[in-house]
Amino acid sequence: MLLADLTMPEFEAGLQRTRTIILPFGATEEHGRHLPLSTDTLMAETLAARAAERRRVFVAPAIPYGVCRSSSGHPGTISIRGLTLRALACDLLRDYYRQGLRRFILLSGHAGGTHNAFLLDAGEEMLDCLPEAEIAVVTELDLVRADAANLIETRGDSHAGEIETSRLLHSHPQLVKGTSEREFPNFPKGLLVRDKRSCWPGGVWGDPGKACAEKGRAIEAAVLEGLVNLIDRLETADQHLKR
Repeated sequence: MLLADLTMPEFEAGLQRTRTIILPFGATEEHGRHLPLSTDTLMAETLAARAAERRRVFVAPAIPYGVCRSSSGHPGTISIRGLTLRALACDLLRDYYRQGLRRFILLSGHAGGTHNAFLLDAGEEMLDCLPEAEIAVVTELDLVRADAANLIETRGDSHAGEIETSRLLHSHPQLVKGTSEREFPNFPKGLLVRDKRSCWPGGVWGDPGKACAEKGRAIEAAVLEGLVNLIDRLETADQHLKR
């Protein structure tokens, strides 16, 4: 059930069928010369909607902003502070709980480590504050990491490369504008860099030239299975998972 499409009575009736909701988090971030700024958001909301076809869950409107450190110097990247993301996630969890939801999956299409650390921190805080809540915080890569090794040719591929380009060629082919060159960033280990684009000119982390729609279909299917399995685990969680 897509929450944004429901009327007030439909939402109320939906609570009689499920207390589980997926909250998709994305980003407005460069993805090379060929993918849209909304790539991470599109992947998360598409996956959540597909999961809602398989399991009885609510899907919240996607959050299209996140913490984007490495790409902050590239045109089009709009980043928010980690504390802002954390506060937003806490507020959403708190108010969805007030409305009757009890099981929450924070699904991030953006794989940035800092971004997801703040989502995890929000989940941990709300786990302590909301006594009946069960919370999962995952990225799409978390859901399919083992299977992806058999599907992906590019070692270390993660951003605007083989994986994400394949996903968009499958789900939103009209938004893919050609391709970009294979690239991996060259950030100095342990050092913070002001001019991040100098270490990562093209904004690609992988090889989009290896992408294809069929590969994207297979990757999406593998990630979807991981998400459906997570929903099942969350809804049958043992008491020791609760605080």
